[in-house]
Amino acid sequence: MDTNLICPVDGKQINESKVRVVAGLVLVTALIYLITNWLFLPVLLLIDFALRSADAGKYSPLGNVADGILSVITLPNKPTDQAPKRFAARIGLGFSVLIIGLHLLGISTVIPVATLAVFAALESLAGFCAGCYVYTYYIRLVKTA
Repeated sequence: MDTNLICPVDGKQINESKVRVVAGLVLVTALIYLITNWLFLPVLLLIDFALRSADAGKYSPLGNVADGILSVITLPNKPTDQAPKRFAARIGLGFSVLIIGLHLLGISTVIPVATLAVFAALESLAGFCAGCYVYTYYIRLVKTA
């Protein structure tokens, strides 16, 4: 990793294990939507991403399911800064809006859903947050502008 690529922080810590479980739930939800084409699922993702991106994660449906999962399986509490994860949630929110719009227009949603699923899988399974990298470059761009 580039040592100059230091992620800007906001000082609020969240549990990375929970973030990864939530990403796994996003992945499962996206895959089920690909199979069923049930509009409720991207609407659920839209609500969830909106809550998490607005710093109202305690109301997140997927976050609450993740809390239930973490009460059954023990994963370590790994503090990580919230700011890049909120930025990533905003990207997920954008994808959810796109997916719902395309669905309502009768246009295939396979590419945006598959893209969302790939990035959720990277976060959940490998701990790689692509949105966090984009966030770092975004903050650099804003500071130089």
